[in-house]
Amino acid sequence: MASVTGLSASVVVVGSGMGGSTTALALARRGVDVLVLERGERLPREPQNWSARSVFVDRRYKPDETWFDGRGRPFSPGVHYLVGGNTKVYGASLPRLRESDFDAVEHLDGTSPAWPFRYRDLEPYYGQAEQQLGVHGTPGDDPTEPWRSTDYPFPALEHEPYVAALAHRLRAAGAHPSPTSMGVDRRPGGACIRCGTCDGFPCRVDAKSDAETSALDPALATGLVRLATGTQVTRIVLDATGRRVDHLVAQGPDGEVVARGGRFVLSAGAVNSAALLLGSADEGHPTGLANSSDLVGRRFMMHHNAHVAAVSLRHRNDVTFQKTLQVNDWYLDGGDGYPLGSLQLIGKVQGVMIQSWRRLPLPLLDRLAARSVEWLVMSEDLPAADSRVRLDGAGQIVTTRAATRSATHRELHRRAKALLRAAGYDAVFTQWFDLSMNSHQCGTVVAGQDPATSVLDPWCRSHDVENLWVVDGGFFPSSAAMNPALTIAAQALRVVAESDLAA
Repeated sequence: MASVTGLSASVVVVGSGMGGSTTALALARRGVDVLVLERGERLPREPQNWSARSVFVDRRYKPDETWFDGRGRPFSPGVHYLVGGNTKVYGASLPRLRESDFDAVEHLDGTSPAWPFRYRDLEPYYGQAEQQLGVHGTPGDDPTEPWRSTDYPFPALEHEPYVAALAHRLRAAGAHPSPTSMGVDRRPGGACIRCGTCDGFPCRVDAKSDAETSALDPALATGLVRLATGTQVTRIVLDATGRRVDHLVAQGPDGEVVARGGRFVLSAGAVNSAALLLGSADEGHPTGLANSSDLVGRRFMMHHNAHVAAVSLRHRNDVTFQKTLQVNDWYLDGGDGYPLGSLQLIGKVQGVMIQSWRRLPLPLLDRLAARSVEWLVMSEDLPAADSRVRLDGAGQIVTTRAATRSATHRELHRRAKALLRAAGYDAVFTQWFDLSMNSHQCGTVVAGQDPATSVLDPWCRSHDVENLWVVDGGFFPSSAAMNPALTIAAQALRVVAESDLAA
């Protein structure tokens, strides 16, 4: 465990995921001293990193924590309290949001609201984030890709023969498959060995562009950033004016500690950042801090996701690194003027991984996995006031999700199944994501221009508390239907460059 003595810095960052670590690195590069508080520890390099049973069945790297849904039913959340946060096990897919995602978009089930800034405002920082994260990609094949002022740092990962043949069959079926933007160190001489345990697993060789490897460790190397692990912030305390954070109260390895600074950044994730603000209510702020809009914890979103496994009796899948292909034909328009979402290959699934949610004999599942290819079917969620994060009387996290866009997601699922059957697959099996998956949580501290209808300004500073920023997926006004990590990193760079966080 890292020492937690002398908890003070010009900027104190809570959380070391993509938002917190990128913020720390960007501040250090401007000469600012930073303290990062992380409730977890560094994930050890060990054989279990690449054990499907350890990761997916035994849940080795997930916390022993219980949240509750809106009906009071307990569940184990799909979050990771580690240095690097959830990025330690993410699939390293790092796409940009599409240009239209920043505008108001009409959907089958409602309106996706506009962001308080546009794609052009974030575009330079997307390029910087891609450089920091070493993203592989090749533009030109995706009909929905946005314009860019800089090229990818590295070309797209090469498809293995099975995936190349799949792309050919998809094109013959009328689709326009394109390379996936991936954050792995596959440059010449890089650390990536192109193994089969990337998506959903920790990387034993530090070849994944996670927040620890790509941002926090370089930040620590500057000498301007310190990391306190095993330190969970439990309360934010304001000064006598009620307009500024005075200090944070945390539970450290040796008991309660206080962290002081001039400016503070919450990057604990959309659920936990909102929960911390709500749990820090005081006499002057009885509904929680930064909550004059009553929107802290509301508008909770997570993508409508499903895993589908397409099985072919004629084609054995001998792929190792599968996650190199996507299909976005219906992302902007499903044919009726309404967007549907995206399809992305995921890492190759093993039988024991299927067994973690479908109790069937392992030999049968191994035979199934040998002839299947697996996709993520992702549709946008829409914000709703009743989709929210709150705390119960015991201080436990409760997440309630109003049903939105389920019809759109099922239509995308239907299109995906039809496309895969047209590409030669005999059967398609589906695992629908539930609330416990916490897939791409966002929206709980929404950014906007008007303090009456938003929690943060367009640069993620609280409207109510002048020295408090929130830089994680919580600021998203909409969820779009793309993986959020690159957008969080780009916004962190924009916040440091354009706000007075680095002052």
